[in-house]
Amino acid sequence: MIRSMTAFASNETKIGGLTITCELRSVNHRYCDLNFKLPEQLRFLEVELRNRIVEQIKRGKIECAFSYKKNSVTDESGLNINIPALKALLQATSEIEQHMHSSRSFSALDVLNFPGIQQIQEIDKSELQEQSLALLQTTLTQLLDTREREGEQTALTLVEKCHKMQEFIQNATVRMPEVLLQIRNRLLERINELVAEPNFDRLEQELVLLTQKLDVNEELERLKTHLQEVLRVLKQNEPVGRRLDFLMQELNREANTLGSKSADKEMTQIAIELKVLIEQMREQVQNIE
Repeated sequence: MIRSMTAFASNETKIGGLTITCELRSVNHRYCDLNFKLPEQLRFLEVELRNRIVEQIKRGKIECAFSYKKNSVTDESGLNINIPALKALLQATSEIEQHMHSSRSFSALDVLNFPGIQQIQEIDKSELQEQSLALLQTTLTQLLDTREREGEQTALTLVEKCHKMQEFIQNATVRMPEVLLQIRNRLLERINELVAEPNFDRLEQELVLLTQKLDVNEELERLKTHLQEVLRVLKQNEPVGRRLDFLMQELNREANTLGSKSADKEMTQIAIELKVLIEQMREQVQNIE
């Protein structure tokens, strides 16, 4: 199954008095590059989170972000106030105001919003780990599903372009003998006009050498082989992006040679069409895992 490297997924779960959110973003990258944004309470999970992701994703730049928010507090639960922190804050405020020309009043809500005043209910670490890893797996599955859906569409596009290239190559294969014959006849006519008694043995040798230089059958055969390999690779159930990228380079090299050897307007146009299709395919391949 071909996978795209571009996708996004997000899920959340409730753990104790918290709602924890997991977001995964992935874009194309040559290797597997992971970046984490974790709150302090989940730092101890980074290694395990990394292992879970690299087991299932081989290429792409992935950003894994966890965040949390406190759930709405009911009348029964009340608020957990960090009394020592509150006293320290008020004491510090009093000392600061002594050095100010005018004091500034603040409300109890201002105090509650100060970091450390409200205590987060302690959550069992094993439960936090279990629930967070389950949340990651749910989000990761969603991300992979998105990558596979996009990859399936990309594969269909690549197959379509491969078939178009095969048609152009077949046209070039049929056209090539006629092109060589036309070149041979034009040269013979020109030589007959310039030379009263041409040396036909020498002329035949030169024509053979010229034909070899202009013959692109070898390039056409290699193009066919590379396209067959692309179609085969697209059916594999493993990351194939790097191999496809290499094949695009090989296809482009043969198309360039075909264009440089072309001695016919129609063959030149075929070479141009092939290069356009290869460039379009290469852009698509850059986003395949």
